[in-house]
Amino acid sequence: VAPNRWCVTRQDLIEFRCLVKKHVAEGRIAPTELDPFDPNDADVGPCVHTITKQLIVPVTEKAGNTSWALMLHPDGLECDLFVTHCWLEGIYEFIDKVLNSWPRGACHAYCCMLSNQQNQ
Repeated sequence: VAPNRWCVTRQDLIEFRCLVKKHVAEGRIAPTELDPFDPNDADVGPCVHTITKQLIVPVTEKAGNTSWALMLHPDGLECDLFVTHCWLEGIYEFIDKVLNSWPRGACHAYCCMLSNQQNQ
C-alpha cells in the first residue's frame, strides 16, 4: 500500500481517544519518568511517545508489525489531510485539536504516529 494511503478517519481518532482513556483507567498505560502524566486528567493525557510505546507498538506488533492505520484499513485510505504532532504532546489535547479543526470535506488524515509503522 502506497504511503499516501496510510490514513485514518475522524471516527478512528475518536475511537482511538476512547481506547487510550480506557487503557489509562485500567492501568495499561501508565506514567513514566519521561511522562509523569496524571491518569485523572482528561484534557491533556499521556504524551504521544508514551502512547506509541505502551499502546501502538504492542497492538500493531500482534497485528503483524503493521501501522495502526493499515491495521484498521488494510487497503489504505486516500490522504486528503496531513496532521503533525510533537512527541511530548498530550494525546487527548492533540486529538481534540485535530477533531475541532478538521476541515470540512476532508475524509482521511495522515498522522505519523498512526500512519507509520512504529515497531521497527
